[in-house]
Amino acid sequence: MKTFQRTKEDFICEHCGTEVKGDGYTNHCPHCLYSKHVDINPGDREEDCGGLMEPVDLELKDGKYIIVHRCQRCGFVRRNKVDEGDDFNAVIDLSRKKVETLKG
Repeated sequence: MKTFQRTKEDFICEHCGTEVKGDGYTNHCPHCLYSKHVDINPGDREEDCGGLMEPVDLELKDGKYIIVHRCQRCGFVRRNKVDEGDDFNAVIDLSRKKVETLKG
């Protein structure tokens, strides 16, 4: 079974309205970091849910930042790398949210 399919497509972010030019690896909006629950395996577009995937956490793995997305419709969680084209302020805001959550 193929676990990744490169699907090159442009889209308009359903969360913030940004027009995003896809490169086949684009998984989320580079402006607000939201994604969409459309894949069972990355790139296959086989998932029927279609819910917005909210960026809810930021992890560090092997020196790289990973965005944790959770589907607002069904609760599915998926991790995706921060891309060099992502708005770094949005990444910083996500890390601040994590720190605030940890402080309680």
